[in-house]
Amino acid sequence: MLTPTHTPDALRFNNRFASLPEHFYTRLNGSGLPDPYLVGVSPSAAQLLGLDPAQLTAPESLAVLAGQRAPAAAAPLAAVYSGHQFGVWAGQLGDGRAILLGDVETPEGPMELQWKGAGLTPYSRMGDGRAVLRSSIREFLCSEAMHALGIPTTRALSVVGSDLGVVRESIETAAVVIRMAPSFVRFGSFEHWYYGKHNAALRQLADHVIAHFYPELAEADNPYQALLAEVTRRTGKLIAQWQAVGFMHGVMNTDNMSILGQTLDYGPFGYMEAFDAHHICNHSDNSGRYSYANQPRIGEWNCFALGQALVPLIGSVDATHAALEAYGPAYSTAMDELLHAKLGLKATLDQDEDFFNAMYAMLQATRVDYTLFFRRLAAIRRDDPAQDGPVRDLFIDRAACDAWLVQYRARLRQEDSADAPRQAAMRAVNPKYVLRNYLAQVAIEKAQNKDFSEVQRLLSVLAKPYDEQEEHAAYAALPPDWASGLEVSCSS
Repeated sequence: MLTPTHTPDALRFNNRFASLPEHFYTRLNGSGLPDPYLVGVSPSAAQLLGLDPAQLTAPESLAVLAGQRAPAAAAPLAAVYSGHQFGVWAGQLGDGRAILLGDVETPEGPMELQWKGAGLTPYSRMGDGRAVLRSSIREFLCSEAMHALGIPTTRALSVVGSDLGVVRESIETAAVVIRMAPSFVRFGSFEHWYYGKHNAALRQLADHVIAHFYPELAEADNPYQALLAEVTRRTGKLIAQWQAVGFMHGVMNTDNMSILGQTLDYGPFGYMEAFDAHHICNHSDNSGRYSYANQPRIGEWNCFALGQALVPLIGSVDATHAALEAYGPAYSTAMDELLHAKLGLKATLDQDEDFFNAMYAMLQATRVDYTLFFRRLAAIRRDDPAQDGPVRDLFIDRAACDAWLVQYRARLRQEDSADAPRQAAMRAVNPKYVLRNYLAQVAIEKAQNKDFSEVQRLLSVLAKPYDEQEEHAAYAALPPDWASGLEVSCSS
């Protein structure tokens, strides 16, 4: 564990990305927020950096967290990249409202810190370089919630607000999030150089990624093919983890896909509530490209887009396709393992796929709350239907529930499942608490009125998603009726 340095000024930055040639980025400082105030801080993220959360309210700390000035050892820059957005080539994009400070050593390895919302960059296009409090709180909470769920993700140290007005659909107030990740390199970072026909820069970026994040691949017969295969495997597994927990990213553009297989760029995300495989969590997604059901397919599509960009380095289309074949097995193997764990099944049987499909068909037909279904299922007893009440209460069509539970119990008996160890194992993988939209909305509305207590309270609950936390049981309740009208779009 690092000794607390108390303020961000004392962080030692290594600035590995800044060691790349300057055509990869533009050096600049943030314009920051005037009169900033601390909205929320993640104690575990602060501890990882060796920071004392209690010291982050000090004016000198707030100045750094708000983007007013960078620590002396940092080398602030905005990176250039491109990408496909909603399946269409969008050309040059880049860090339009993000500024990389550099990377610091942590017990988990180097971690890059990035301001999001600290002002204009050369890549802001028609934007203002700002982020609003609403979306910043959502990203802050979900980054840390996903980490607590055990799903690979960028982290968030803090969110800082200001009364500075920002124009979106209405006038909102500005905020800055400090994001953390081993790297913010994206699929679109490689696409930028491929479509610009800059193969030398493409190779420099690939060599940088291999050297710092995949050093074991340097000895492969074709390191670039090996890189694509490993990123493809990680992406397939990541999407399976999303599907298993009911998470929907909402905007799976190639510029929002991490080269490390982490969840990146929290915009119009959502967690599945009443189950609908065709649910679209992004109000801006008119075609449903990024629906829950489409996420596995789009994950593979994005890997093919990355593969296209790496063809000049890999050397042939056939070798590229061979690397991309890793996606299907990685996704299906992870999904199969996750579903067995969620249902408390230890054995793998030939008919399991049919059993899983029947379960999803039942959930689709009955629109049962996804998170609560699996959590309450953990309490089922193999030979005592009298204890089924909490699960049955989720169903309007209780006959459908009863019919499926007959199949489930038969499956449990088939492997001679014992209740106590199965129940404990299921509770360890099926969260009781996820960041439902209405929970985030309550925290946002209070924060907009300068009450930040709910942000921190909700963060604390989400930090232990698998624990019962009986004192916080209300955070696991079904969403209220008013929550059905909440809409989340790309506007932030």
